[in-house]
Amino acid sequence: MTSVPPAAVAETHSATVFFLGDRAYKVKKPVDLGFLDFRSRESREAACHREVELNRRIAPDVYLGVADVHGPDGDLCDHLVVMRRMPVELRLSALVRSGAPVGEHLRHIARLVATLHARSPRSAAADEAAGAAATHRRWSANTDALISQAGQTFDETAVALVHGLAARYLDGRGPLFDRRVLDGMAGDGHGDLLADDIFCLPDGPRILDCLDFDEALRIGDGLADAAFLAMDLEHLGRPDLGEDFLAAYREHRGDAWPPSLAHHQVAYRAQVRAKVCAIRADQGDHAAAAEARQLLDLALAHLEAGRVRLVLVGGLPGTGKSTVAAAVAEELPATLLRSDEVRQEGATDEARPQGPAPYREGQYAPDAVAAVYRTVLERAEIALGLGETVVLDASWSTSRWREEAHAVAARTCSDLVELRCTAPPAVAAERMRHRASLGADPSEATPAIAAAMAADADPWPEAHLVDTTGAVGPTIAAAMAWVRHRPPQSDGSVGGTRHSRTVPKT
Repeated sequence: MTSVPPAAVAETHSATVFFLGDRAYKVKKPVDLGFLDFRSRESREAACHREVELNRRIAPDVYLGVADVHGPDGDLCDHLVVMRRMPVELRLSALVRSGAPVGEHLRHIARLVATLHARSPRSAAADEAAGAAATHRRWSANTDALISQAGQTFDETAVALVHGLAARYLDGRGPLFDRRVLDGMAGDGHGDLLADDIFCLPDGPRILDCLDFDEALRIGDGLADAAFLAMDLEHLGRPDLGEDFLAAYREHRGDAWPPSLAHHQVAYRAQVRAKVCAIRADQGDHAAAAEARQLLDLALAHLEAGRVRLVLVGGLPGTGKSTVAAAVAEELPATLLRSDEVRQEGATDEARPQGPAPYREGQYAPDAVAAVYRTVLERAEIALGLGETVVLDASWSTSRWREEAHAVAARTCSDLVELRCTAPPAVAAERMRHRASLGADPSEATPAIAAAMAADADPWPEAHLVDTTGAVGPTIAAAMAWVRHRPPQSDGSVGGTRHSRTVPKT
């Protein structure tokens, strides 16, 4: 004989749920929270029917319908959403907290979410909601709500810092958001994917409680929707599960995105939950205030991790700049562009010179050098606008092209990091001779060319020096220390605060 679970009551900021036998009954609270207004019975009735309709898209056997509530005099006074009662011990959040294996469940959840997004019809409203401008407005609205709690729940400086980093990312990533809309990544989703509302039943997961009160907060980029659960899993102490879920979602959806965008969307979802926790704190839930601050910290950590950088790795030939650039690009990760490779593009075997040309002749002629730098910087600007961090491997010995790189970083709201590799001339010369003997590197510089470049180089006081004469490991560690450093931006905004939280490479 199956035991009947005891009766129970649960509350959210906008509803109360009564659990009786094998049923759950949800009643909307008659509240006005700004982003929803349930004060009238008619608004609560409409919300109940909308909740059932929307949630049946992904959990049709759970949402049974809407029941009317009549008072002692028989008058209609309210409405209830009627649902199958889910076993609390199979709640995803409970399984995660207990350390139970949930990998297979997450893959099934990812497939359900990806299917929901794939089946969602395209709409102008969803496309607009997925754009950078609309995303900026949502961040701003949440920021205004959080600032209203400053001094009670939040520190206003922390709220402003989060908003500033989010706005800076969006200001430079218009091409990325436009491309995702063109690729059909916008639609109607769930809007509130939380581990508390997902139940891992033997015959598959049930995803409940989508955001039903405001379509504008539910539609948009599918990644932004999936990022909610990734954020929640990290908030539960399992960032690895968040990564796994996003990887499975990406596979099922056939999507691709730069790591910076995933960090940004996870940060946005953390800010949203921080706002919700602040509302609960204002309603008397004292523990919610601390949780709200933790979530704001999580948002800040992901915004820091998702910074888009333009890293210039320069130095004379033989100073190890290509080794450093490749290692930095792999570590970040980032797109790597080498001037030596660009220089060789398009040249046929017949047209390619046999051996290096003299300095300022052939491939080292001023016009040829200018063409290479223009190409490298044009490609970098495109990649930065699409959310990719870029490492540029070139000598950067002329201030003109460094100034152009500064302009690219400014236009794309990217952090500029300048590294100049150094090594004694004898060491650099030996490296060039060894490289030439192998014949596998696109660089054709010789000690004579390096000496001529040194005599011709402009000062580069802004660069951080990286001594490459030692072992590779410590050298790369020193370079990465400079790359991770975040000074104030040229526009006066705060560059960031270092945090101890470990953020996954989403």
